[in-house]
Amino acid sequence: PLVAHAPRLSLASLFPGFNHPREGLDARLHLGHKLHLLLSTHICSVLSFHLCLSVRIATKANPWEGKTLKPESVRNQLETSLKRLRTQCVELFYLHAPDHQNPIQDTLQACNQLHKEGKFKQLGLSNYASWEVAEIYCICKHNNWVLPTVYQGMYNATTRQVETELLPCLRYFGIRFYAYNPLAGGLLTGKYHYEDKDGAQPVGRFFGNSWAGTYRDRYWKESHFQGIDGIQKALEAAYGSEKPTLTSAAIRWMYHHSHLRGDLGDGVIIGMSSMEQLHENLTAAAEGPLKQEVVDAFKHTWDLVAHECPIYFR
Repeated sequence: PLVAHAPRLSLASLFPGFNHPREGLDARLHLGHKLHLLLSTHICSVLSFHLCLSVRIATKANPWEGKTLKPESVRNQLETSLKRLRTQCVELFYLHAPDHQNPIQDTLQACNQLHKEGKFKQLGLSNYASWEVAEIYCICKHNNWVLPTVYQGMYNATTRQVETELLPCLRYFGIRFYAYNPLAGGLLTGKYHYEDKDGAQPVGRFFGNSWAGTYRDRYWKESHFQGIDGIQKALEAAYGSEKPTLTSAAIRWMYHHSHLRGDLGDGVIIGMSSMEQLHENLTAAAEGPLKQEVVDAFKHTWDLVAHECPIYFR
């Protein structure tokens, strides 16, 4: 699994978690400079303990909040991240979303130049439609520029739009898929109820922050809660007192019953707000397949919610 963490974590809580050799860090510029400074401090500590090889860092450029994917903005965003992270190179540099106001060829040429300068190793895409992925790959191939090798997309047991067209496109071009939102923003933890939207709630993914409205629009549908209730009942019927948590079941679905292909390098981006949550999620990722009746319940839930599935591109 890949690890994307919240900026509110302290160094003391971050450090013990990095004992899994396949982990990476996803540092997003639009989350603000505090996350980058926290990461840079952590990375310096890691270096002093000779553990740097276990951490792979990804960062992104986006066309939001006054930024664009024009060459000068792409360079500025990457170099700002590198400076804040106190490193000269990251493993993976994403174009986080399409910039529909500027030519993609100019953006890709700028990315190639930054790659030649040794500022990132792999080019990634996120939130692009499948036809845009094909266009980008062909432009890069034609010009002998750095090719995209990773796509980060929204995918979980109740959000499966990528299966129809995007994943076949990525397979064709040999691009790995990293799934974000494997727990549907936390909805697949089972801790929320549909009626919660009507009252005051503590700050979290769905309430009290700048992204809360986006996540409610994306996932807060009555059909989702109906489906989740069905999964909970299936877990009880299949496992009884030994039933796994809904969180564990949702992560195990990703690893054993989704369209992800470990042999092709696909991954799951595991988020966390505490070390306890990280260890719980990583433990679930290491567990085996679900019983068939639970897999069937997940399929039934997808049938319930498919008509309201958020689109994977922007």
